[in-house]
Amino acid sequence: MKAVRFHEYGDPGVLRYEDAEQPVPGAGQVRIRVAATSFNSVDGNIRGGFMRGPIPVELPHTPGIDVAGTVDALGEGVDGIEIGDEVIGFLPMDGDGAAAEYVLAPAAVLTPAPKNVPLADAAALPLVGLTAWQALFDHGRLRSGQRVLINGAGGAVGGYAVQLAKGAGAHVIATASPRSGDAVKSAGADEVVDHTTTGVTAAVTEQVDVVLNLAPVDPAELAALVTLVRPGGVVVNTTVWMPAPADEERGVRGIDVFVRSDAEQLAKLVALVDGGELRVEVAERVPLPELPSLHARAAKGEVHGKVIVVPATV
Repeated sequence: MKAVRFHEYGDPGVLRYEDAEQPVPGAGQVRIRVAATSFNSVDGNIRGGFMRGPIPVELPHTPGIDVAGTVDALGEGVDGIEIGDEVIGFLPMDGDGAAAEYVLAPAAVLTPAPKNVPLADAAALPLVGLTAWQALFDHGRLRSGQRVLINGAGGAVGGYAVQLAKGAGAHVIATASPRSGDAVKSAGADEVVDHTTTGVTAAVTEQVDVVLNLAPVDPAELAALVTLVRPGGVVVNTTVWMPAPADEERGVRGIDVFVRSDAEQLAKLVALVDGGELRVEVAERVPLPELPSLHARAAKGEVHGKVIVVPATV
């Protein structure tokens, strides 16, 4: 089979489109014929060797944490999944990913793919959708009637976070650049702050219950977000290299999010997609052989929105 792999850590030039052995599923695993994976920023950090501590991988390594595809082989002890099932999942970060024609996945991380979007497009959902869900509901404990500020809503996680928060009955304030402002408004934001012209702390005049920070802001800007939170509220932060700020005197918690694979939560997201309550947005569809150039563009900040990567045989 064909795969994109790197045999050493480094810049995007270490990625090779090459032949690799087709994997054989072990106990509890299934083999998936890949319809698509997606690009996530963590892929570049793993390739560059910056995540060796928290995410050790064996070289050569195939990137691609998200997968959408069709089950074509079952390992021993797999129940509830059949050959031919269309599935999606968030793969273990320390194992080989789905930037290949076939990939192995633990059966436990998979859920049936949504029916209302093309199978390949569904690869745009798992990691970023789960990040938004866990940030808002597991950590932020967002409820109907509350106010939430989503800082950096113009990216892929932000698009899902705005939709999910609005769907939960929250009042949503979102920061975005002019390039993504209309999309954020379309996703359901009640207020959109253009962060290129207006400081968020000046724009938010009424305190919120939850701040979700998705933006790689200056540490001082991140610290200032805590002042926008009412007593007893929470700042949830996905830029984990900068710890989330807190205010113990006012009971404001600061929580850093490390997204985890969760098939039950992913199934809830799929149900929202199939019910027309959650849109899956795909900005680009890139052939697998072009994944190295996609990594190079991302390193230059030239990738915007969610990009799926499709094997050449699909």
